[in-house]
Amino acid sequence: MAISKIFSRYVYDSRGNPTVEVNLTTENGTFRAIVPSGASTGIHEALELRDGDKTKWGGKGVLKAVANVNDIIAPALIKANLDVKNQKAIDDFMIKLDGTPNKAKLGANAILGVSLAVARAGAAEKGVPLYFHLAELSGQRTDKFVIPCPFFNVLNGGSHAGGALALQEFLIAPVGAKNFEEGLRMASEVYHCLKSLAKKKYGSAAGNIGDEGGVAPDIETPEEALDLIVAAIHAAGHDGLIKIAMDAASSEFYKDDLYDLDFKNPKSDKSKWLSKAQLGDLYHDLIKKYPIISLEDPFAEDDWEAWTKFFPTSPVQIIADDITVTNPKRLARGIKENIADTLLLKVNQIGTLSESIEACNMSYAANWGVQVSHRSGETEDTFIADLVVGFRTGQIKTGSLARSERLAKYNQILRIEQELGDKCVYAGAKFHNGNKL
Repeated sequence: MAISKIFSRYVYDSRGNPTVEVNLTTENGTFRAIVPSGASTGIHEALELRDGDKTKWGGKGVLKAVANVNDIIAPALIKANLDVKNQKAIDDFMIKLDGTPNKAKLGANAILGVSLAVARAGAAEKGVPLYFHLAELSGQRTDKFVIPCPFFNVLNGGSHAGGALALQEFLIAPVGAKNFEEGLRMASEVYHCLKSLAKKKYGSAAGNIGDEGGVAPDIETPEEALDLIVAAIHAAGHDGLIKIAMDAASSEFYKDDLYDLDFKNPKSDKSKWLSKAQLGDLYHDLIKKYPIISLEDPFAEDDWEAWTKFFPTSPVQIIADDITVTNPKRLARGIKENIADTLLLKVNQIGTLSESIEACNMSYAANWGVQVSHRSGETEDTFIADLVVGFRTGQIKTGSLARSERLAKYNQILRIEQELGDKCVYAGAKFHNGNKL
């Protein structure tokens, strides 16, 4: 089935910034995809093309990217007459059309919008759900699917919130739930307890939420944040069933080969900045004291030495995000240097579905886990909910139990679990090796 029409427009993401939407038409109908956008983006990510015109949207317009879809990608793809079921051929065609190493000519946001819309068209052509089509594209089994353990970002710090807290995300994971539906309920109960406790301890403003729906109280230390979450888990009656994860997003506070946990303060005292070893010791202390099961981006995106030294000493899952950016080349180096045991997979970091599949399968081949992730600037598009089931990763993080652009993904996974019935299994505590379930 060939493509008869591609049309792009700009719409708005969850932060009120423009982003790219693509409508792709075949004989089966019109299929839509919307591209998300990150805040704490890695410098090695594929290029998200923004206009830079400060008189409109503060320079964050995407009119160039939209025009690149309508004026360059659309006519070229339609003329090429490629089958929408052949995802790799179409993605490779667009990569070649761009011709740069980081999709800087056309924009990763332009290319990705088309790539995701193609996948939806391919699923419709085959008459199967999107997750089923994605499983086939990525070479995963389709007789029994894996429903992921969700990691909910319930408390925000770093670049996602005000306050002094340097570490960016504190998450809860219902590993002890019997299925996704129960896990969602348990997490919802903890979240509401957390909001209530935060308001009680830090004042009513502590119930305000960050970009991803987590509460954002004015907290200074990770211990304060973790104590609050442990108290909320206890108050909700889920001790032992819900564990904690952290995303340090440490590239945000890496300066002069040191780590500044007071980076939001313009008068930060350099004598208090931490060395790599001191930051590693802080993580070890937190892991010993709290029920932490996963740590993302403990060190900066190019601090390879710190990653390599820390990972062999870690008792928990270590997730690589900014250092690998879903890029097969950087991932290959990460695997070789033994920096972590889990890839954070974000489709817009690399810019096509096919390259995301390559990164996912490369991780599996190295015995790494894969956690699928949203971006802080999200949309109502639920693509990654189907992707996490299709790719069989066993774990996803897509925000808190607030804001519809986050809940849209969780609600879609809920629907998929109910639709599959006994043809699926919940990853739960086995989230790290979801692809082996």
